[in-house]
Amino acid sequence: MPEEPQIEPLDPPMVPFAVAGIVAWAVVGLVLLVFFRDWLTDRGHENWLWTCLAGFLVGFPGLAVMLRHDANRRRRRGAA
Repeated sequence: MPEEPQIEPLDPPMVPFAVAGIVAWAVVGLVLLVFFRDWLTDRGHENWLWTCLAGFLVGFPGLAVMLRHDANRRRRRGAA
């Protein structure tokens, strides 16, 4: 039986994903704040704005973790 080739797991850079998440939370929060504030207030959904703020702020520690991950990723690839 022929030997199957070893498949390497994907190891993409993660910083772009973290940055995209931060930007997405910021954009959604700004859109809600500028265009839908009255709608949110009328329906009692002001907490959606706080959720966007929390997602935006929590993204920064996530970005720090992903920066560290990518640095280790470069080191691993350099050693291989």
